[in-house]
Amino acid sequence: MKNYVVFMLVLFILLSCGNEKITQIKGPVLEKKNTASIDGSYLTLLGTMQDGGQPHIGCAKKCCTDLYLEPNVERQVISLGLVDQSSKKKYLFEATPDISRQMKYLERLGEQTDSKMADGIFLTHAHIGHYAGLMFLGKEAMGADKVPVYAMPRMKEFIETNGPWSQLITEGNIDLKPLQHENEVALSEDIKVIPMRVPHRDEFSETVAYKIQGSNKSALFIPDIDKWEKWEKDIIEEVAKVDYAFLDATFYSGKELNNRDMSEIPHPFVLESLDKFKTLSKTEKNKIIFIHLNHTNPIADPHSIESKKVIDLGFRVGRIYDTFAL
Repeated sequence: MKNYVVFMLVLFILLSCGNEKITQIKGPVLEKKNTASIDGSYLTLLGTMQDGGQPHIGCAKKCCTDLYLEPNVERQVISLGLVDQSSKKKYLFEATPDISRQMKYLERLGEQTDSKMADGIFLTHAHIGHYAGLMFLGKEAMGADKVPVYAMPRMKEFIETNGPWSQLITEGNIDLKPLQHENEVALSEDIKVIPMRVPHRDEFSETVAYKIQGSNKSALFIPDIDKWEKWEKDIIEEVAKVDYAFLDATFYSGKELNNRDMSEIPHPFVLESLDKFKTLSKTEKNKIIFIHLNHTNPIADPHSIESKKVIDLGFRVGRIYDTFAL
């Protein structure tokens, strides 16, 4: 009997210690930002990193080594959440490998409902960080019920004709909604979404940017593009048309990658964008929010010299859970 009492006491202590550790796990994913001051619909950044996330597979550089031991929940793959207060609905832009955390955070924003799933997901293209999260809607994970997934023609066909994605359709986990270049999708009286094709490495699908129009403000979301000069549109003119411009900033200069051919993975370098936008007014510069940061990009660290330089020049660097009123 005495041994049993000692055993139960030790077990109680161990379980108590375990519970204490769990309750001490804090961070933005568990501490919702205060959005009560926002009157109306809004956008929130649910991730800011490039497809591979951070720590990045195979990376032995300083930017990742410590994160293997102590992961940082703020380093999630690029995703934008939309809270439409008028319709009491919520949407995701991109289905990333971090969709579980991102969906949980989005669920807790705006009007609280019984739904654990976004009311729709808008895809930009068929690179892993932007659609691979769809796998978690399948029978192996959530077993979702007909989640609306908005996709351009090639992206739609890719999902329909390739496993395991096609199984999401046959199992009724997703409901594909076709998009067309520059054709408006009205989500409610207040919110409109417009896809716009952009040049990128389109191996399996086309690539789009999105213009998101709210009742008061609008945003441009371009997580991936090859180079600004390759786009048929003038990026400076497009920035002028919106209140927020979330722009591809994958690499700072390209020099941070010493083992890859940069011609095979073209993006606008941050230094190139800073030069391109240098003549903009202070107001126009402040619209630009750099996102889709590679794990090697020094501006991913808010304390880096490079990050401070970008801020000092009047631009912004997207940080997870930053919120923008529409």
